Amino acid sequence: MIYELRLYECLPGRMPALLKRFNDHTLGLWDKHGIRQAGFFTTAVGESNNRLTYFIAWETLAEREAKWTAFVTDPAWLKVRDDSERDGPILANISNQLLTPTAFSSVK
Repeated sequence: MIYELRLYECLPGRMPALLKRFNDHTLGLWDKHGIRQAGFFTTAVGESNNRLTYFIAWETLAEREAKWTAFVTDPAWLKVRDDSERDGPILANISNQLLTPTAFSSVK
């Protein structure tokens, strides 16, 4: 199993728009493409309360490549993204890491 850690830094005041986009649209499109989320988090205490942190679970890198490419090129996603940014950009930065669990991890 591979876990993708993604960190989204929102522009000030834009977190509600990002959360609405995920809740109302993105997760449904992920279901359509077989993308499995492994948790979403906002920062209660830490360096930025404008950060959304989430994990995606993948069986293999090949699965990630195929499903993520299908998602980001889906016309429905492109429309949702563009519509949600009609009032201006939502994100200042996106970073990600692909992680593999250790032998002693409670998450496999």
